[in-house]
Amino acid sequence: MAQATQEFGDWPLKRLMTEVCGSGHKSADDLTRAQATEAFERILAGEPDPTTLGAFWLANRWKRNTAEELGAYVDVMCDRVEYAEPDADPVDCGANYDGKGRTAILGVAAGAVAAAAGTPVVVHSGDRVPTQKQDSYKHVLDELGVHTELTPSDSADMVDETGFGFYYQPAFNPAIDDLFERRDMMGVRSFVNTVETLANPAGASTHLGSFYHLAFAKKVVDTFVESEFHDLDRVLMFQGMEGYDDVRPGYTKVAEWNAADDGDGDDAGSEGASFTDFEIETAEYGMDLEEDDLAVDDVAADSAAITEEVLAGERDGAFADAVAVNAALRIYAGEDADSIEEGLELAREAIDDGSAHDVLEAMREF
Repeated sequence: MAQATQEFGDWPLKRLMTEVCGSGHKSADDLTRAQATEAFERILAGEPDPTTLGAFWLANRWKRNTAEELGAYVDVMCDRVEYAEPDADPVDCGANYDGKGRTAILGVAAGAVAAAAGTPVVVHSGDRVPTQKQDSYKHVLDELGVHTELTPSDSADMVDETGFGFYYQPAFNPAIDDLFERRDMMGVRSFVNTVETLANPAGASTHLGSFYHLAFAKKVVDTFVESEFHDLDRVLMFQGMEGYDDVRPGYTKVAEWNAADDGDGDDAGSEGASFTDFEIETAEYGMDLEEDDLAVDDVAADSAAITEEVLAGERDGAFADAVAVNAALRIYAGEDADSIEEGLELAREAIDDGSAHDVLEAMREF
């Protein structure tokens, strides 16, 4: 322990549990940035005893992390990420890595449509990460015959050549990938499930993510502001199906943040005037959708088939509408449309003229 203290500092996880965050969700204290930084450095170095690590992750879950803590965790992670920035400035889509289990994954089709409309898109995921270990972007792309186990530099080239780029977590974020077994043994989500989606491996200026409650969207915005590594211009978060980055049928709340100066030279965060929210009502766009309409039996295979059919103009109805509205949100996030309505027009044009399917073919050929 003396060697660990000398190497890392004064805050091994056991001490943090005893003196700071381990006394229960009502009485626990929050970590300082320095404490959170040291804690995650120890974790990524494999230093903590597995029992202590599990207890620390659970204590963080019970007490709920602050944006300052998450910002520190993000920065420690980002120091170890291999970044590869394309010439384009894409929209970074940070879907929950543990995937979906009931409804189709629409982000591949929506990303291809957005790319065809002039908004480059980046997605990233691992390979069935804990806790759910369900299907994610990688598995849909695999079913479509798109190469996914790419180096980060190849992923950046993919963005510039096709408008759509996939970054594979084990390649660009090996430090987090190395935690797989310990995370798997936990059986529940930890803060790692949050921060891995914020890696932004393409160095994009816009992040598009999902949330269950608006309070979490505010926390993500404040996490980016607290991060000393990230310097984003724009963040959009929305209530996605199954917590993923697919717009829900019916009513969806969207939170929007644009970097702004609060007068002191700092970004104002979720409490500033640059943070707003609005609603997407699919019925207002003539879409008669319910979540059950987007259910599938085999998420990866069925999502791939739906992607192919919608992009080829061979399928209309619920899935075509859902792809269009998701593409519209990506186009809006990239500021290539002033409204969801305008984004919908651009998305439908890209499908109708065949350019969205051309993006898919280019992805396969890459």
